[in-house]
Amino acid sequence: MRFLQSMLTALVSSPLRITGRGGRAPVDGAQDIESALAAVMSAPGAVSSLIYAERFLGQVEALDADGLSALIRHIAATYDIDATALANAARHYGSEPDAGSLAQIATFAEPRWQELFRRLNGAENGTVRLVRLRERLQVIVNKDSDPAHSDAARIDAGLGALLRMWFNPGFLVLQPIDWSTPANILEKIIAYEAVHEITSWDALRARLAPEDRRCFAFFHPRMPEEPLIFVEVALTDHTPASIEDVLQIERQALSPDDASTAVFYSISNCQAGLAGISFGNFLIKRVAQELRLEHPALTTFVTLSPVPGLMRWLRRETPDLAEQFAADDKPDWPADADSLESAFTAAALRYFTRSDRPDGWPNDPVARFHLGNGAILEQINYGADKSPKGLAQSGGLMVNYQYDLDVVEANHEAFHETKSVLLSPALKTAMKSAKS
Repeated sequence: MRFLQSMLTALVSSPLRITGRGGRAPVDGAQDIESALAAVMSAPGAVSSLIYAERFLGQVEALDADGLSALIRHIAATYDIDATALANAARHYGSEPDAGSLAQIATFAEPRWQELFRRLNGAENGTVRLVRLRERLQVIVNKDSDPAHSDAARIDAGLGALLRMWFNPGFLVLQPIDWSTPANILEKIIAYEAVHEITSWDALRARLAPEDRRCFAFFHPRMPEEPLIFVEVALTDHTPASIEDVLQIERQALSPDDASTAVFYSISNCQAGLAGISFGNFLIKRVAQELRLEHPALTTFVTLSPVPGLMRWLRRETPDLAEQFAADDKPDWPADADSLESAFTAAALRYFTRSDRPDGWPNDPVARFHLGNGAILEQINYGADKSPKGLAQSGGLMVNYQYDLDVVEANHEAFHETKSVLLSPALKTAMKSAKS
């Protein structure tokens, strides 16, 4: 297949511009790319479809932002649902509800540009190129002033639905990432790290090389050199209360045989074009199961997680307290931090347990993820991350969510039913003390 695709790539790279009618397409401009699009949609066979898809994708990737917006408007106008045909099919099904009339509804209910994406997916590296295209598409979706905004939103929803099927968890491959992983993938781990910046190769080595540090990533067979999401894990003999202890480069490594706790301290999504497709919930549980099989002595699975919305909430709810951690809008660790711990921790508990959202879900996005995944809020750690980013987001506070693999599914169901934050016994006691 790779040899065949290479031959097709060579064919479409030739000066001849092929159209669906066998002639020469115009040389430049919108008419050229519209002709290439028409050729993709009208190609009668699999081989010709691949040839036209390769050429069209190359032209799309060469478009600037305005050109892409114009193309999106053309696709939406030309290859949308045929509403009249759909209405006729629905009436036919109403009078003759058989398999054939149901198939007609299914055919006419799908926009024709869904088939365009299926054909483009067959091109050389088609899957990753569609993921990159969706990343650009979402820029248009998020820009209300773009004339293609509403068209892009509809097309984005359709492409997102296809990607959700193509990136079904059953297709994902879990791979360990270590110091022997090829350099091109390690460079992407550095680039995609979204929680705790990796500032050097030495810092990366400290996270991957020691025997008490692990990293795992999900890959897709059609994107073998592009991690989709990865999680970094520290094997320890306790639940850490500070990220500095986890990330320090010069330290004595712990033998995995002496570890009792697996700490998920960073999880990063890598592909902006796959936004809205959740991998993290599957990743953490899969990695926890893998680690428990590999190291039976591990009994505790926790995170050390940021609290990205806390300071924004605190500035609104308790501005005087927030100001102590960001005087003149410059995040800083207060000189009298010890005297502020009780008030700050009590405020954080309110942030986690009293929703201000119309839907009633917890305020914090990371909390919604882990609690929705079946974890409980185990511990609040004051002063756990004094980096500029940690202070700006949460006044230096971090938390541990605990995954009890024996009850994680029951917790997941309870949380989605009640929206109540499950707390550890220690935090329940702290809540009672704060109320009294």
